[in-house]
Amino acid sequence: MLSDNALWRPFLDGIWITLQVTFYGAALGTFMSVLSGLASMSSVRGVRWVSRVYVDFFRGTSAIVQLFWIFYALPLIGPSFSPMVAGAVTLGLNMGSYGSEVVRGAVQAVPRGQTEASIALNLSAMQRMQYVIFPQAAVSMLPPYGNLLIELLKASALVSLITLADITFVAQVLRVNGTASTLTLFSIALVLYFVIAQGIALVVRLAEARLSQGLEVGRGAGRRAA
Repeated sequence: MLSDNALWRPFLDGIWITLQVTFYGAALGTFMSVLSGLASMSSVRGVRWVSRVYVDFFRGTSAIVQLFWIFYALPLIGPSFSPMVAGAVTLGLNMGSYGSEVVRGAVQAVPRGQTEASIALNLSAMQRMQYVIFPQAAVSMLPPYGNLLIELLKASALVSLITLADITFVAQVLRVNGTASTLTLFSIALVLYFVIAQGIALVVRLAEARLSQGLEVGRGAGRRAA
């Protein structure tokens, strides 16, 4: 007879691994998105070129091959990584290559008048980006950023190929062990990914509402001051 502990305990452990990979990948992906997105608008040609190569490479090659290269091939010529680190690095670099365009597009969509006003206030280029442009761009970044996070979550199933015991790996192991039927196990996996994705979407919507509210408050204060 099937034991609930034999079924759910492994899945709970798998959820934790999936959340860790997604979180670490998202942290690196967010950093790379901002870095590459801003670099793509740099006045220095070499910086723009490096950003373009990075984006084109990770968009133009298979994520599975990238994962295998980092985990299996890279140790032959350089450092070796644990499955967790290899998975998070691969997912993060992939997310960054797509997020780069999100950042660039959002920053360029900020009205030119905002930049001109900040220049008139004698703000440096870094101060303009930090206090004026980026906070406004962040609001329009959030919806596509949320989509990238969900895509990252779904892509995290790839780490099961390098023996990391995430949700997908657990479902496969339990299927081989005959713990439950294939239909039951992969139906559970589907539901778990869906629930986590809905949680991510909810957090992004709340963040978007909060940032939008803050932006409106700031604009209102600016109008009153004027």
